[in-house]
Amino acid sequence: MSSAGHEGRKPFPDFVPPTKIQYAGGRTPTLRVRQCTLTQLTDDGARELTFDREEVSLGAMEDNDVVLSDPTVSRYHCAIRQEDTGYVLVDLRSTNGTFINNVRIREGFLTPGSTIQVGQSKLKFNAREEKVDVVPSERDRLGGIIGGHARMREMYAIIEKIAPTATTMVIEGQTGTGKEVVAQTIHQLSPRAQGPLIVFDCGAVPPNLIESELFGHEKGSFTGAVMTRQGLFEMADGGTLFLDELGELPTDLQPKLLRVLEQREIRRVGSSKPIKVDVRIIAATNRDLEEDVKAGRFRQDLFFRLSVVRIRLPPLAERTDDIPLLVNHFLTSQTYNLRPDGSPRVTGVSPAALECMEAYAWPGNVRELVNAVERAVSFCDGDVIEPADLPDHIRDASPGYTATATAEARPRAHAGSDSPPRPSGDLVSGDLTFKDAKEQWVSTFERDYIISLLRRHNGNISHAAREADIDRKYFRKLMKKYEIDAQAVEGVEG
Repeated sequence: MSSAGHEGRKPFPDFVPPTKIQYAGGRTPTLRVRQCTLTQLTDDGARELTFDREEVSLGAMEDNDVVLSDPTVSRYHCAIRQEDTGYVLVDLRSTNGTFINNVRIREGFLTPGSTIQVGQSKLKFNAREEKVDVVPSERDRLGGIIGGHARMREMYAIIEKIAPTATTMVIEGQTGTGKEVVAQTIHQLSPRAQGPLIVFDCGAVPPNLIESELFGHEKGSFTGAVMTRQGLFEMADGGTLFLDELGELPTDLQPKLLRVLEQREIRRVGSSKPIKVDVRIIAATNRDLEEDVKAGRFRQDLFFRLSVVRIRLPPLAERTDDIPLLVNHFLTSQTYNLRPDGSPRVTGVSPAALECMEAYAWPGNVRELVNAVERAVSFCDGDVIEPADLPDHIRDASPGYTATATAEARPRAHAGSDSPPRPSGDLVSGDLTFKDAKEQWVSTFERDYIISLLRRHNGNISHAAREADIDRKYFRKLMKKYEIDAQAVEGVEG
């Protein structure tokens, strides 16, 4: 074994591949899970430990993965790291050295059957791979994820296998497809379920504050740092950190995130003291990170380090057969449709309304569907949602739907007008139907609500959209609809 660097070396013949999802043509994808075992040899017998994480630390301190009470072992003696080319044993400047098969090393590859000597302690190393064909699950939901489409059921099978491991993951998908719900489900099904799940939106925090948010800062480290503050990595210790909108992470912070992933330690802003953290990273993005890598907007090494397992969520337009299931779930679980006794006020959707919903493209995906159902419930006079209860653009998406003369004669919401209609002082005395009067009040509410949120967040659209729990693109669409300028929001009359 050589102490030289291992970059560029070929894997050993008994190389065990990393945990990956493999796709070969149109065949069933295969999930390959790599694990290593360490068997400690003692006079009293043997103790076997199994790990699937990217790094396993060995030493005398209690926060090591393998704690050795041998007095000849350093506090943080060595570490076993997973790489694409195999497992590498790295000596962490120990006092008495680290050995592979009686050869002292600074850094060297491990092969199944190798003997590791740490001080006077000996451990037998082995690695194995479990190959699992990803057979779609039979269930139509998993945790908070709803959907019986084949691609969803295939994703359930992957999550059930990957969730118990410490594998880093990237969830890809369009805005509104439910990436955060998937991350929550993975966390709930993992051994870290009792630990914290911390969510961080990389696109919702000013770039100059992201480092402090993630890693924390010491008092006086910059203007405004009036006290020492923990970062999100420390807060997520023992749990999961969900990095949403990963593609928005500034390029100057990407190497710092990579360093944390590789060394499992952080440094607060203004401090040189490393702090060890045990955090599982799940990232999400609606961008094509591979294209960003090619364009130089995202580091290639960070991309490969994060995307050990990648899951792509299908857009709602590709699984419209899930819409009845999703709508029924919203009607039975969302508070806007529940009576005080917990029973739903609106109990279903008519076939004609479902036809309209299934014909619509849903650019906002499941999030847009949630908003559309809430709006339909507020307009519904009976116990079943009809096409007339749906927004115009969704109702008109179905070529089979023909509006009645009354509906066609009804003025559309602000089409061609310079400003949204304002309800009169006494709508009952006007020449308006119940639905038309209600639409005017809803329009007024939407405008005032958007303005109020923007004022509260000083014109920050991302923060306002997050508080409203609606997609930023849809938030901007509402701003455009009511001609609201975020920069001049203080001057807009309520």
